[in-house]
Amino acid sequence: MGLSYAEENYLKAILKLSGSPDGTVSTNAIAAQLDTSAASVTDMLKKLSDKELITYQRYKGASLSEEGQRVATSLLRKHRLWEVFLVQSLGMTWDEVHEIAEELEHIQSDRLIERLDNFLGHPKFDPHGDPIPNKQGRYTLRAQIPLSTLVSGQSGMIIGVKEDDSPFLKHLNDKGLSIGKIVRVLTIDEYDHGLLLRMEGDDVVLSGQVADHILVKPVA
Repeated sequence: MGLSYAEENYLKAILKLSGSPDGTVSTNAIAAQLDTSAASVTDMLKKLSDKELITYQRYKGASLSEEGQRVATSLLRKHRLWEVFLVQSLGMTWDEVHEIAEELEHIQSDRLIERLDNFLGHPKFDPHGDPIPNKQGRYTLRAQIPLSTLVSGQSGMIIGVKEDDSPFLKHLNDKGLSIGKIVRVLTIDEYDHGLLLRMEGDDVVLSGQVADHILVKPVA
């Protein structure tokens, strides 16, 4: 089935947004995710429904069909493998790779992606800590919590981020924060929930909002 880039992007957006028990995503949520109008979303959902890639109910939203789930998961797999390649093999930083991977994910070559996966050593997570689906569409999951939930005196290893937009990642770069770094919470501001962290002997101040978008694994 030949799909346009736009159709593939819609399927991936629905996959990313689906969180309810039945996986239904509202039209407005899709519009916000793709920065487009609700009317445009409705038109596209009708097309995807006609192709049996989604189940669409007016005023309720859309959920992926089995085939739609397969296509969207494949796109996500390609996107995240390309991000690993760009960072690991080309030396790009984690804030540079998302938009390039958005283009590369549409390459239609299963053979290329399997070669890429083999070349990279079958990575389980991308440079932002997001799980990479394997060839069968299965993910490796791990326990992770927002940095903002740690208490004073508790430490955590950064293993992911909730946001992968460039300004946010550049902000973390400026703070010296990246995947694998261990931080210890020194104090928490009661008013705005800002954190004073200790990392590799240096103190780092972080807003509560930023801390909420950093994922950590508690360490002793």
